[in-house]
Amino acid sequence: MFLRPTLALLCSAALLSACVPQSRYNEQVEKTTTYQQLDAQLKSEIAADRLQIEQLQKLVRLTLADGILFPEGGWELNEAGKSMLAKLAPALKDMSDQRIVVKGFTDNVPIGPELRERFPNNVELSKVRADAVASFLVAEGVPPGIVYASGLGETHPVASNETPQGRAQNRRVEIDIVEAPA
Repeated sequence: MFLRPTLALLCSAALLSACVPQSRYNEQVEKTTTYQQLDAQLKSEIAADRLQIEQLQKLVRLTLADGILFPEGGWELNEAGKSMLAKLAPALKDMSDQRIVVKGFTDNVPIGPELRERFPNNVELSKVRADAVASFLVAEGVPPGIVYASGLGETHPVASNETPQGRAQNRRVEIDIVEAPA
């Protein structure tokens, strides 16, 4: 007899703990709307595997392969990169309640002699690349007060640096769209 009321109480507690407050639900719906808007705007780039988009708990992340944006060893946007960012910018223009954080990454191969005079290390190169993306977005009308850039060099690899394919994956730019603090 004691088992049935206990079981009912446990089931009720489990159901209640799964409830989400309205404010949390609204926050998740907003994030999903951001994801859906970007996904729709960038379908052709996603389908061509030039861009990845993912919904994370507190942000939407766009990952662009370095080779799409910059020539190998370069720091100035190429035409394909400008074209892709020009498609992205209109979707970001109206996100004044968000922050857009552009992060540049490299592989772990040291800077070559031809670039060493300008960039002493991979962090500096990745910072200049992130700045180039951020500046282009601002030039395309994204409010400058919501765009931030940082270079992280070879930190946070997403693949092994032991293979050319892995190094290529690590050379990337991520654009995180996060809710601005109140």
